[in-house]
Amino acid sequence: MDYEFQCIGRRAAIGLGLCFALAPRPASAQTDAARERPKEGDLLVAVTAAANPEPLKPDDLPRDGKQAFAWPMDPETKTVRNGSRLNKMLLLRLDPEGFDDKTKERAAEGVVAYSAVCVHTGCDVTNWDPDRQLLECPCHYSFYDPKQGGKMVSGPAPRPLPALPLRVVDGRLAVAKPFTSRAGFQQQT
Repeated sequence: MDYEFQCIGRRAAIGLGLCFALAPRPASAQTDAARERPKEGDLLVAVTAAANPEPLKPDDLPRDGKQAFAWPMDPETKTVRNGSRLNKMLLLRLDPEGFDDKTKERAAEGVVAYSAVCVHTGCDVTNWDPDRQLLECPCHYSFYDPKQGGKMVSGPAPRPLPALPLRVVDGRLAVAKPFTSRAGFQQQT
């Protein structure tokens, strides 16, 4: 008999715990500015930036050089949106003459931004092939063309890298619009 009550008690406790875990929280507890997706007007700061990150300028990126990694930063609160790796982006400064029309619209002074998270299995896209001017994910060798909207050129990736439209505000790189598609990868079923 005591065993029955212990089991019922445990079930009730587990159920009560689930209720608390799933209960709505106050809005302030649910909102974490560091996890919010890039917003229009956010400035871009280097991933390696220290406590007082400086917004990046187009000239901070070498033309036709290896990609740089950046986070969006709220210009008013100075909150760096690094609470989710889906906010990590890669930046390249290239000759805009080779861009397709959509990429030209999204670029700012030759700088393009894409999600740094590969759409195949979520690895970071860390390699740059300067001869072919392609981005490469080192995990499964998906290659992306940054001059053609992040189009997948070869490999198992199912779609292009999400682009982040940019503009220049007071000489600094800023987000013009949200990512063109969902950042991250989708598990295959």
